[in-house]
Amino acid sequence: MNLDAALAAAAAIAGVCTGVIAMLAFRWSERDQARPTRSSLHTDAVLPPGVDTVLSVLRSSAVVLDEADAVVKASSAAYALGLVRGGKLAVEPMLQMARDTRRDGEIRQVELDLPRRGTGRGDALAVSARVAPLGSRLVLLLVEDLTEARRIEAVRRDFVANVSHELKTPVGALSLLSEAVMDASDDPEAVTRFAGRMQVEATRLTNLVQELIDLSRVQNDDPLEDAEPVRVDELVAEAIDRCRHQASTKQITMASGGTADLHVWGNRGQLAAALGNLVENAVNYSPARTRVGIAARHVSAPGGDLIELAVTDQGIGISEKDRERVFERFYRVDPARSRATGGTGLGLSIVKHVVASHGGEVSVWSAEGQGSTFTLRLPEAGAGRDRERDRERYGRDRGRPLIGPDDREDDETFPDEPLPARPTRQVIP
Repeated sequence: MNLDAALAAAAAIAGVCTGVIAMLAFRWSERDQARPTRSSLHTDAVLPPGVDTVLSVLRSSAVVLDEADAVVKASSAAYALGLVRGGKLAVEPMLQMARDTRRDGEIRQVELDLPRRGTGRGDALAVSARVAPLGSRLVLLLVEDLTEARRIEAVRRDFVANVSHELKTPVGALSLLSEAVMDASDDPEAVTRFAGRMQVEATRLTNLVQELIDLSRVQNDDPLEDAEPVRVDELVAEAIDRCRHQASTKQITMASGGTADLHVWGNRGQLAAALGNLVENAVNYSPARTRVGIAARHVSAPGGDLIELAVTDQGIGISEKDRERVFERFYRVDPARSRATGGTGLGLSIVKHVVASHGGEVSVWSAEGQGSTFTLRLPEAGAGRDRERDRERYGRDRGRPLIGPDDREDDETFPDEPLPARPTRQVIP
């Protein structure tokens, strides 16, 4: 009996101890939860009311520093630009600006070129940094990325400079030739020769002005406002007719192949100009007694069926460094040959803008000394009852590419057709 009492007393004492320990643990947990953390001190107790919300909606990268130069608050864009690393501001000029502003309270602004983090490229990141005091102890740093704005401005300057240069060449030639005609007024043979040169320069000037107008039009107009189903066979035939005389002069064979009776959706005039520019380039940059081919086929893609047009030549080819720039305005792979053929350097730029405005894409394959293949991919126009649906679909989505890079299929050669969409590294027989 005494043993049972002793066991009961021991159990009671153990229960009391367990309850005391549980109560102490609960109180300790509540105290820890109530204790402010380092992050809550930074965001809630340190930042003035409402500042956190304002910083979260700013487009600029925002960083708030305390009196010890520690980062109190930083936006995700600031981390993406590499401004903040390990809880510290990683850009020394900005850190020095923050210290100076904390000392005298003056607002400072500066433009800097920062190296890109995690890339092997040598180009810099252009930013504008503005520092201002925030309360009595904090400093606010706002950083704006100016890289894209600077790139656009550089493109605009280059375009104006290139246009000025290209217009100056034929205009200057016409001025000199007119003086030569006046000086040789008593020499009919010289007058005839100089007049012929004047006609060549006038034609070059006319072509340049016209292509500038065409480029401006395809950039500003919406080609799908008056879109219609366009027969690919008619576009190919028109492009071949456009270059038939030049091809026959150089004894270049022009061939077409691929799937017949295909339709694309878009502006007929712009599509004909784009394909005609590609065929004309193929003829101009091909040696005599070679072959230029145009092939069309249907391609299935997740974003909608496409029509693929490939223009293949056996010309001089394009080097790897030039392939990245061939679609730039006024860029010429071979300036000497372009001058000889009257090229303006705008043809491929027009092709690029036309295809993009139609919701398609253009790509190039080339090997030096073996030739090139330019491939257009355009949305297919359905036949019969599907065309009205296409009109509504492409009218709603006009101006926006209908497929992206992830929707591309692997380019395969056309089976049993005269020319492949992408030639192998062999000369076409």
